[in-house]
Amino acid sequence: MASQGDNVVVSSVNLEKLLCMKGGKGEASYANNSQAQALHARAMLHHLLETLDRVRLTSSEVPFQVVDLGCSSGNNTISTIDVIIKHMIKRYESSGLEPPEFGAFFSDLPSNDFNTLFQLLPPSANYGGSMEECLAASGHRNYFAAAVPGSFYRRLFPSRSINVFHSSFCLHWLSQVPESVVDKRSRAYNRGRVYIHGAGEAVAEAYKQQFRKDLADFMRARSQEIKNGGSMFLACLGRTSVEPTDQGGAGLLFGTHYQDAWDDLVREGLITREKRDTFNIPVYAPSLQEFKEVVEANGSYTINKLEIFKGGSPLVVNHPDDAAEVGRALANSCRSVSGVLVDAHIGDRLSEELFLRVERRGTNHAKELVEKLQFYHIVASLSFA
Repeated sequence: MASQGDNVVVSSVNLEKLLCMKGGKGEASYANNSQAQALHARAMLHHLLETLDRVRLTSSEVPFQVVDLGCSSGNNTISTIDVIIKHMIKRYESSGLEPPEFGAFFSDLPSNDFNTLFQLLPPSANYGGSMEECLAASGHRNYFAAAVPGSFYRRLFPSRSINVFHSSFCLHWLSQVPESVVDKRSRAYNRGRVYIHGAGEAVAEAYKQQFRKDLADFMRARSQEIKNGGSMFLACLGRTSVEPTDQGGAGLLFGTHYQDAWDDLVREGLITREKRDTFNIPVYAPSLQEFKEVVEANGSYTINKLEIFKGGSPLVVNHPDDAAEVGRALANSCRSVSGVLVDAHIGDRLSEELFLRVERRGTNHAKELVEKLQFYHIVASLSFA
């Protein structure tokens, strides 16, 4: 049976233009499936505030600029920006200084649903009045907002223009699927799999090297954009295992029931083996040591904190004993972050079939998912001298 998407290939050339969390406000949208990220972010809030306490206060005549890299399209990024700016206002006031004007840049790939994001923004305070009136405006945002589309693995901002960079749950997304992983002539060809979890050594090395290159590019770009005295708070998926092919929670999410659902489509003759094998999730959960080595190699940052943080389950369910609810949560979680890639690779109709099978398998293994599906995050607090 042929798919309407059979001639579409998710390649390294178009991944940057294609990749995004599922937009809109539907059941499978990222906006409605990012409650777990919100819970994990709240658990890490004290680390973020410690990072902000290290930021050098600047003159009130110079705007204070904050960036959220990988903002996606839900409320989480707005809440984070609000926390950052309110904390910095308190720091200025407690130091007896007049707070400056604040600017917030929401940045993600061009395919991100910025329309939904900006519909969620609270109304702007009246910047025609005094700064004191703006900062006191209840229920309003006390900052100027702008979208900056583009890959954070390249330069996005003018030199020495940003005070605070924030990025949560994003840096595990690679800039591309390693080319050798989808090349049948390569030792790293990931035959029979759609993810690194449980794959061979050559596949692991390809993913690892792609991650190292991407993170190095990220660090290099930010070191040119951040102001002296600025700080950066980063959180991304991490793993506790030494072996790259044991991706922990990400492995359980994409390497088991999700993988089995792809295999179902092959067995049922809905897609070919080659169609499955040329799809790979461009996600890599690094070890703490791998992350540290890249940061230290850059040499531009002081590491204030770098640790593994237990985030919890990516599935938020009201009734853990309801197997059907757990299955739906698994399917929606997978779809909200990878659905756009799946749609492009096999077409909308077969994508629907795939996630129905993910839901079915999640329902059948609900107890295991509730007990074992746990994410660990690498949390990094960095300062720029």
